[in-house]
Amino acid sequence: MNPTPIPFTPGSLLRLPNFPSRHVAPRHVDVWLPPSYDPATPLPVLYMHDGQNLFLHGYSYAGEPWSMEQAALRLLHAEKIPGVIIVGVWNDGDNRWAEYLPQKATQDPAWHAFAAAHPNLPPTQNLLADAYLRFLVQELKPYIDSHYATLPGRAHTLVMGSSMGGLISLYALTEYPQVFGGAGCVSTHWPAGEDVLLHYFAQHLPAPGEHRLYFDFGTETLDAAYEPLQNKMDALLRAAGYTDQNWLTRKFPGAAHSEPSWRERAHIPLAFLLGVQP
Repeated sequence: MNPTPIPFTPGSLLRLPNFPSRHVAPRHVDVWLPPSYDPATPLPVLYMHDGQNLFLHGYSYAGEPWSMEQAALRLLHAEKIPGVIIVGVWNDGDNRWAEYLPQKATQDPAWHAFAAAHPNLPPTQNLLADAYLRFLVQELKPYIDSHYATLPGRAHTLVMGSSMGGLISLYALTEYPQVFGGAGCVSTHWPAGEDVLLHYFAQHLPAPGEHRLYFDFGTETLDAAYEPLQNKMDALLRAAGYTDQNWLTRKFPGAAHSEPSWRERAHIPLAFLLGVQP
C-alpha cells in the first residue's frame, strides 16, 4: 500500500486509502506523525475512531475537526512526551452504530427488553463491533507496527473515541486487554445501552494495575444526559479496584457534544493515557 501524503502542518499526515480488510468494509486510515518523528526513535500509538473528524476541516461531522495534532503538540512543546503517532480510522458511514455498539453486551437477556423499548436500534444480527476490533488488532495494528517506528507493546498502544467511539474504545480494552493499555472514552454515549452496557462492562473490566481508563462528559446537548450513567460507571470502577492512579473521570460544565468541545480538552485524555500531566 502506498500512503498518500496530505498537505498538512505541523507534522506529517499520511492517508492509507481504502485500507483493505477481511473483516469490515475498506475505509481510509489517516496517520499523523509529529514534527519530531524519527524512524530511529519508536513512539507510542493512539488509535482513534471517527478518523475523518480528527485533523482536517470539511470532513468532520460539523465541519470542524478535533485538531488532535494540537493536543499532541501541546504536550510535545511542554517536553512532557517525546512524541506520539495518532492513527485515525475513518468510520463506515451508515455502519458506524453497528461497528461501535459493544456486540457481546447485546447477548445479555436484559438487552431484549431494552431493545424493545428502543425500536430504532440496529438488529443484533447486523452488529459488526467484533469484526471491527479484529480489523484493528489483526490487520491495522500489524501494518502500523511494521511501517512506522512504534512501541508495539500494550503499555504504549492506546485507543480513544467520542460518543459511540467512547463505547467501542472501552470495548476494545475489555476484548483485547493484552493489546491495549489504555482507553479514552470521551462523552461516552451510555444511552446506547444504559444499564445493560454498564452491567456488561462491570463483568469484563480488566484488573486494575496494567490499564488506564479515562472518561468525561459535558453538560450541554447530548452530554446533558450522561452524568447519571457515568456516575454509575464510576461506582463500578471503584468497586473493581480502580483508583486515581489508573482512572480519571472529568466533568466539563458548559461543554457540548461536539468536535469543538472535544478539541478544547483533547490534551487531557491524551496526557492521561500517556501517563503524564496535561
